[in-house]
Amino acid sequence: MRVLSSVAALSLGLFVTTGSLAATGEEAQLIESINVYRSQAQPCGGEASLELPPLNSDTRLALSPEGTRDLQQAMTRAAYPMVNVQAISVSGPRDARAAMHAIEESFCQVVLDPQFVDIGVSQEGRDWRIVLARPLLSGRLGDWQAEGQKLLQAINVARKAPRQCGGQPFAAAPALSWSTALAGVAASHTRAMANQNFFDHIDRDGRTPGDRAELAGYLYQQIGENIAAGRDTAQKVVDGWLASPGHCATLMNPDYRELGAAYAVDPKSDAGIYWTGLFGTPQ
Repeated sequence: MRVLSSVAALSLGLFVTTGSLAATGEEAQLIESINVYRSQAQPCGGEASLELPPLNSDTRLALSPEGTRDLQQAMTRAAYPMVNVQAISVSGPRDARAAMHAIEESFCQVVLDPQFVDIGVSQEGRDWRIVLARPLLSGRLGDWQAEGQKLLQAINVARKAPRQCGGQPFAAAPALSWSTALAGVAASHTRAMANQNFFDHIDRDGRTPGDRAELAGYLYQQIGENIAAGRDTAQKVVDGWLASPGHCATLMNPDYRELGAAYAVDPKSDAGIYWTGLFGTPQ
């Protein structure tokens, strides 16, 4: 099987004409397989990835055959307001299962990149094109405290209803209270991820979420952390967490009583925008 790839990073832009293709059954199956792959820690490039929220299927990213030869023109026609985009071309697989195997072998770092939010897939015979993109930030955000409070509100709305997180059922959970101490810890870690261009629960000094909470004087029985990147509203962040079994389980955990949350932006970073939700149960 022959596997080829093309990668491009394009300038910020908002375009004005549209042209998209609906996903077929095999294309939709490949998107689902990629999202299942992202939802679990994977060995890739000598490291283990984090659990990641699913990518949103966007038909504007289902490129026509000439789109992969001139990615910029294809994105212009698609009217996709993007910051960064990468295209993978795979030739040979008969179906989505075989295409996923090729992606796991050769392109794990692309599909496990936390900066990407949207995906489009097109297939013609044994030729596959997978496009992953990070859109231009669409809305005006308030300061980190205001957006952290929005994250708290969205999480509490989600906790009101019973739900299934992967294979684990959760009953409705009590609302969380805002913790100024946890918010400060979340803000510091989020700024570090943005300014130092990394995406991890472990910071550059090797500290865990629990370590950071202790250093801030927060005495806890239990601590948990969800992080996100590339999503430009609190609601999109929570929607992504709810669609990811591990993040959803943290969000719905009835033992947590408090939350601190924040976002940070650095245009020089890979993902542009980062979020942290720090859950705690005080002593």
